[in-house]
Amino acid sequence: MSAAPTPTSTVRPVPDGVTHVLVGYSAQLMAEVDRLLPPGSVLVVEEPHVIRARDVHTAAAGHRCVAGVLAAPTQDEARAGELASLVPRPPGVRAVMPAVEYGVVAAAALAAAWGLPGAGTEAARLLRDKLALRRAAARRDVPQPAFTEATGPADVDALRARHGGRCVLKPANRQASLGVVLMDSGDDTAEAWRHTVAADEPRLRVHYADTARYLVEERLDGPEVSVEALVHEGVVGFLNVTAKQVLPGPYPVELGHTVPAPEDGPGGAAREALAHATAELVAAVGFSTGVLHAEWVLSDGRPHLIECAGRLPGDHIPDLVDLAYGGEGLLAGLLALLSGDGPRPPRPAAQGAAIRFLPTPIAPGAVVRSVSGVTEAEALDGVQRVAVALREGTGIGPVTNSWQRAGHVLATGTTPQEAARTAERAAAAVRFGLAAPAGEPR
Repeated sequence: MSAAPTPTSTVRPVPDGVTHVLVGYSAQLMAEVDRLLPPGSVLVVEEPHVIRARDVHTAAAGHRCVAGVLAAPTQDEARAGELASLVPRPPGVRAVMPAVEYGVVAAAALAAAWGLPGAGTEAARLLRDKLALRRAAARRDVPQPAFTEATGPADVDALRARHGGRCVLKPANRQASLGVVLMDSGDDTAEAWRHTVAADEPRLRVHYADTARYLVEERLDGPEVSVEALVHEGVVGFLNVTAKQVLPGPYPVELGHTVPAPEDGPGGAAREALAHATAELVAAVGFSTGVLHAEWVLSDGRPHLIECAGRLPGDHIPDLVDLAYGGEGLLAGLLALLSGDGPRPPRPAAQGAAIRFLPTPIAPGAVVRSVSGVTEAEALDGVQRVAVALREGTGIGPVTNSWQRAGHVLATGTTPQEAARTAERAAAAVRFGLAAPAGEPR
């Protein structure tokens, strides 16, 4: 638990050239912002702890669009309304955007205080709290699993007893599948609870006075999809449906995405129902302007809400959307919305795009001896990118969240199905040679 720190800054006063404020630092996002915005036009506002832990000043200096970094308590969501008194309003500011999950509320609060388009502070709070989001969706009758707040293993067991011993246990305010456990009949509740409450991101997140909360919910079966939507004053414009692949077992880490969801698959067939459900979700939380990344499970063919983020999606989904649709990219559309340039209309995809995450070897305790097949994968027609996270000497452990995946392959094709097949072939071409740790028998 932390008290709100006194902000410090490398930018006082804010340079006149700043037109965009990004709350939170994301290296992946900044590379794309560099392409879209001119030099010296971006002010990054970030938590002092995160700035120190990630050396954000140095990292941000590598992006020509960044004018500077301002330290402020962006993760103190309970007092987000006070942030505008700590962050000087750039004279030429046009838009405020959350760059990370933990900046969603602060970005909405700054936009509201400065009279700029945004999600709305209360909508942002709902999107940052999965339990509050569930309650808001229930008031609007948005289909979703049965749920309850969990304050300990007894609450988990009570819901399990009503649903055949199966459930999903998760933190209310994390990201990247951190702490999420899918439980089957016979699974150990105490062990699952320990995993969930221990989940954290110490370099990315600060603990303020808010109490950690958890929820347990009914486990629904069916294909999983996500909807990426650009919303203008409560009305959904551009909308994409992404088909997903998820790691089997207790930890639902995403293994792949295909954009757009193929028309002959469950995601494509349910597009109209997903569009309607997304519009209902927008109304349920009172979301005004920005981007939504909503995850759904198609149980008996009907969309049921898993969760929803009020920011750009991760897992390179914006790259997939840009490759598949062409024209204005997802980030460019969001920046235009937040700058007051009006709604971004729906449009059809021109081709398919897919990402597949490299399978992590199942050899706990081993270390990576070699990586091969990257050149072979890159040579496949349609492959756009091959990225390997595991390096020689890296230890192999279980994959329980998105940060632990081995790498990824991005591919395109004339259809979503073709893009998916190419990505799968490329991912299969990358191989890891393993060895026992030094000092252990080989």
